[in-house]
Amino acid sequence: MPYEQVSASDKTPAWHSYPPQQVLEEFKTEIVGLSQTEAKLRLEQYGANRLKPPKPQSSVIRFLLQFHNVLIYILLAACSMTAFLGHWVDSGVILGVVVINAIIGFVQEGKAEEALNAIRRMLSLNAIVQRDGQRIQMPADQLVPGDIVVLQSGDKVPADLRLVDCKSLRIEEAALTGESEAVEKSIHAVEAVTAIGDRFCMAYSGTLVVYGQGLGVVVATAQHTEIGRISQMIAQVDKLISPLLRQMAIFGRWLTLVILLLAAGIFVYGLLLHDYPIDEMFMAAVSMAIAAIPEGLPAIMTITLALGVQNMARRNAIVRHLPAVEALGAVTVICTDKTGTLTRNEMTVQNVITAEVQLQVSGVGYSPTGGFSQDGKEAPVTDYPDTLDMFRAGMLCNEASVHQQDGTWVIHGDPTEGALITLAMKATLDPLFEQEKLPRTDVIPFESEHRFMATLHQDHDGNSRIYVKGAPEEVLAMCSHQRSQGEDHLIQLDFWHSKIHEASATGQRILAIASRAIQIKQQILQSSDVEAGFTLLGLVGIIDPPREEAITAIDKCHTAGIRVKMITGDHRITACAIGAKLGIGNGQNAVTGIELDKMDDAQLRKVVGEIDIFARASPEHKLRLVTALQQDGEIVAMTGDGVNDAPALKRADIGVAMGKNGTEVAKEAAEMVLMDDNFASITHAVEEGRTVYDNIRKTVVYILPTSGGMAGVLILAIILGMALPITPVQILWINMVTTVTLAISLAFERPESGVMSRPPHDPNAPILSGFLVWRIVFVALLMMGGVFTLYLWETVQGASIELARTVVVNVLVMCGIVYLFNCRYLMASVCSRRGLLDNHYVLLAVGLLLILQLLFTYLPVMQQLFGTTALDAAAWGRIIAVSLLLFLIIELEKYILRYRGVNNL
Repeated sequence: MPYEQVSASDKTPAWHSYPPQQVLEEFKTEIVGLSQTEAKLRLEQYGANRLKPPKPQSSVIRFLLQFHNVLIYILLAACSMTAFLGHWVDSGVILGVVVINAIIGFVQEGKAEEALNAIRRMLSLNAIVQRDGQRIQMPADQLVPGDIVVLQSGDKVPADLRLVDCKSLRIEEAALTGESEAVEKSIHAVEAVTAIGDRFCMAYSGTLVVYGQGLGVVVATAQHTEIGRISQMIAQVDKLISPLLRQMAIFGRWLTLVILLLAAGIFVYGLLLHDYPIDEMFMAAVSMAIAAIPEGLPAIMTITLALGVQNMARRNAIVRHLPAVEALGAVTVICTDKTGTLTRNEMTVQNVITAEVQLQVSGVGYSPTGGFSQDGKEAPVTDYPDTLDMFRAGMLCNEASVHQQDGTWVIHGDPTEGALITLAMKATLDPLFEQEKLPRTDVIPFESEHRFMATLHQDHDGNSRIYVKGAPEEVLAMCSHQRSQGEDHLIQLDFWHSKIHEASATGQRILAIASRAIQIKQQILQSSDVEAGFTLLGLVGIIDPPREEAITAIDKCHTAGIRVKMITGDHRITACAIGAKLGIGNGQNAVTGIELDKMDDAQLRKVVGEIDIFARASPEHKLRLVTALQQDGEIVAMTGDGVNDAPALKRADIGVAMGKNGTEVAKEAAEMVLMDDNFASITHAVEEGRTVYDNIRKTVVYILPTSGGMAGVLILAIILGMALPITPVQILWINMVTTVTLAISLAFERPESGVMSRPPHDPNAPILSGFLVWRIVFVALLMMGGVFTLYLWETVQGASIELARTVVVNVLVMCGIVYLFNCRYLMASVCSRRGLLDNHYVLLAVGLLLILQLLFTYLPVMQQLFGTTALDAAAWGRIIAVSLLLFLIIELEKYILRYRGVNNL
């Protein structure tokens, strides 16, 4: 009976630790493959090699769930109240806002399911399989455990395979490990506890064969593969609600409770103490509720978030879900991958070591611009002829090519080999000229078994030369001499070992380059030709250099109170070296994935709070690290580009995918996509997120006093037994036209100075601090006092109720206009900063509102609809005086608070 596949939650056998023959025996198969009959039986037993889609949620249910939000409930309540009063136009406007928001959310939520669909599409369409001793091509979904699969350059691996034979096989596993450099494969077993990136005898489903050939036995299909396991992890990860939505849900519940209690209290008070008719008190209670409900707040929040999305898009950050904009402003920890995000993902030679000199190389990437220096001083490479011989050897013992395309230098082939070509070009060597001068006649390609590459060259005079490059320990074993000052001397192994150790400690990948002259004319290169007799030309230290802008961005994050943690699939030494250059960690302390596996959740929470670099990390490690940080109350942004990052991207408060080199799986699981794959764009997005949060709070602080002032005036009038100073339709005019028109302009406010010099706001703190509650109550009382004073003045002077109400509406509008300028800066004086007139949207909103208010007051149609009447100049003078007094009192309050050192918003 063949091996039984187990679910991802069970302990699967560590096939990478089994010898090839044992794996074949376990699956009861042979190198010639299964028989068609046996394969058919196994297909019935195990099922097709495809990931099963989850049961989709009904579109109707998904659409209805868009209304399950306390802010939407407030809008629906306002819609119901206005409909009850017969104001169908107002009801239609409010309902239209609700439906449009629901449609947008419905469409965006539907896109989230693409994360799983993208993974399913990653499985190869076809595979070459050995059945009954013959190689046949067949659909990959027909593969079964025990099948023998043939791998060739360009193939996508169709299932998880234990390799049983390979020749120069290299597989790009970036989708699983995050590291773009192809991995050399072998058939030799490794330890059972080994990170995925170090399982050299395995080929995983969805990865890409970039070089060589191989043969493997299928050990897992469908959901039992590594990709299938990640798919299940994504499906099981709960998506967190953004801090803003949590805060607004709490705020909305409290606001709704207060409004309902006030409305009920007013209704009971009027019936029991003043003996008002029940229908009149009902209308009064409804009017008070309408006055207190900030109908425009949800719409303005949506607009503010949408503007934040547009601003981020201009800075290469595409936000897929609106609430993610604000959540960025609350981020306390950024967990980031290394390759391509913090580094350039372009291998670069930074050090050249020969027997007589050690040179530093400037320039990054594959552009042949840069120079050579020694101890900080320029060192022309022509002064060191031995280095030119080494550069020439590295260029010719090479399979890659570098050329310019659309103004950018690009590489075809292995990145490390491309770095050697770029190094030679920086020394003014021309690849085409050197290849013509010393044409290649034979090659021994790089293989993981011997870890070097050798090429045979013959010049036009018939002289032959062998160049070799590879792992230092392999090349040093071939060398008996070293090149120094143009002559060959006996090799000093201690010297070279010390240099190798020194360079490796900085995270550089070390390659040794050697040559050997052959006295006889030779056309074919034999393995015996590369066993001994070589002269070591030198060493090169290669590294994927950090982005300069990433260094600046990380420093900016630290200033903003945000910790940056590197979670990479690379080795510990490399991760620490890059981290030290970037300012992450201390360059010494790092934890590997194997060490994480030995920790329980409590130990992990302690470690993740102290350590900033994590190496050789798997998908489970990334997910556990993000979860541990969240359990400590952190708001986590997680970057990633591979399939392995998708579960953590989905779990994080903000998932950030790479737009250029990221997989579709990562993009669909994330809330934000970086179009330039640059860490610096994350800091720009955080700055924008903080600005959005500030502007939303300004909007709340602006809207609520107007609503509170109107509600207070109504309550006071009812308590005093007076006619209502404002009607329900006039309240709706102020809320939906005046307040919304002005409040929207606050969404265009630019970042406050020092927005990235303060710590992130507490995600558990209410959206309104004690100070902001004070400001709302203080301004509401000022508005209430001013409005009621003018209302009493008009009634005492014998004015009609229509005139008095017109004055009330206009004074509320004018107070709203001047208070808008107060709200642009919650603590600083509006006159001392960028000025009153720098936000053109504020000026446009004020101008538009003044025109609307004049129409409201003087246009006969509007007078008939809203029960208003014309005002004289004296009435306008009183209105303006009250409004300016409000402005001055609030600015005075700001001054007093600043003088007392109050800055806790």
